[in-house]
Amino acid sequence: MPTKEKKAPRVNLKKIDKIIAGYRGKRWTLIPLVQEIQEKVGYIPPQVIPNIANALKVFPSQVQGVVSFYAQLYTEPRGKNIVRVCRGTACHVRGGKSILKLTKEYLGIEEGQTTEDMQYTLETVACIGVCSLAPNLMINKETFGNMNPKKVAALFGGAKKE
Repeated sequence: MPTKEKKAPRVNLKKIDKIIAGYRGKRWTLIPLVQEIQEKVGYIPPQVIPNIANALKVFPSQVQGVVSFYAQLYTEPRGKNIVRVCRGTACHVRGGKSILKLTKEYLGIEEGQTTEDMQYTLETVACIGVCSLAPNLMINKETFGNMNPKKVAALFGGAKKE
């Protein structure tokens, strides 16, 4: 099935420039700066990396290095709801693979992708931390345990992509 290329959402550069201005000239503030941009914008638009570098008097490659190093920093827009499916041992042996497969089918996306309507981003994680309730998944900060096909349908049935 061919995938449609999504248009990147419009970025409010003035809002980002205002954030950057509060950190100008302070090299050591790179991580707090990119965290604040991500918190307020939802991600770190790649086109603002030169602006960040210029304000902090560092090379753009240094900013890019920090942004790409930390897994919790994103350079692409993410969905309103982050779905994390556990791939840990307990979840795997109790059917986690089928939970992931069904979630992908309902959302119509693969791991690391975001639905076109920007409602869901799908990720897998090594462990959610509630192995006794395996298999598990999370939507944002809410954990759903003892998952089965009916529970997956109840969570995502309305989102099903044809």
